[in-house]
Amino acid sequence: MEDKTQQGSVETNVENGIGTITFFHPSHNSLPGKLLAKLAEAITNAGTNDEIKVIILKSGGDRTFCAGASFDELSSIKDADIGYQFFMGFANVINACRKCPKFIIGRVQGKAVGGGVGVASAVDYCYATKFASAKLSELAIGIGPFVVGPAVERKMGVSAMSQMAINATEWYSADWAKSKGLYAEVFDNAEEMDAAIQVLAEKLAKSNPEAMRMLKTACWQEAAHWDELLSERAAMSGQLVLSDFTVNAIAAFKSKA
Repeated sequence: MEDKTQQGSVETNVENGIGTITFFHPSHNSLPGKLLAKLAEAITNAGTNDEIKVIILKSGGDRTFCAGASFDELSSIKDADIGYQFFMGFANVINACRKCPKFIIGRVQGKAVGGGVGVASAVDYCYATKFASAKLSELAIGIGPFVVGPAVERKMGVSAMSQMAINATEWYSADWAKSKGLYAEVFDNAEEMDAAIQVLAEKLAKSNPEAMRMLKTACWQEAAHWDELLSERAAMSGQLVLSDFTVNAIAAFKSKA
């Protein structure tokens, strides 16, 4: 049987100043460590590519946007250092989005879970369809959304983030997420969403790059300490993933999958 943690892809396409980064994994666009590293690298590289003026971040397929952490990889973690390195994968993606000098437009076509909510929160402007319900499921398996929490809190506020984090098995609708600031707009279908994304991306591709860089820096100025913060959070998650509660919870989840 093929190792699912080695599956998936990240591709970058550049056209008319618009760089589109697409990540894909056959297991509902989950993100094993190898794919997280590729995604962070792609975002960083797009930020330094002079041909790219604005970035669109999307996932493959037409259903789930991102199922978050790979349960196959979570269940294989046997020591705190490996756990830390895995959760730093999510931290690196979030920090890559934060540090990228170009605006990133998110395209969320379907459900976002855990780390997927973190990715949607880390982009600068996010569009979604009505199928893009969201859930922070980490507490349900004994961890907690520690690494993605700062990004979700920045975008949605402490109240909304804590509501999702505490009621960890509840799906929150796309309209609810829009009302809290996660999504800028919600569309009936992907075609309408893609048309709106194209319009915004084309406008930004013609805007002043230096002005956009300075505006992005201003928007993220309160997150300047996130290299240290997210590293601390990754260590917390790396310890918790080793607990008997989490090991048993992940095993029970995988048995139902």
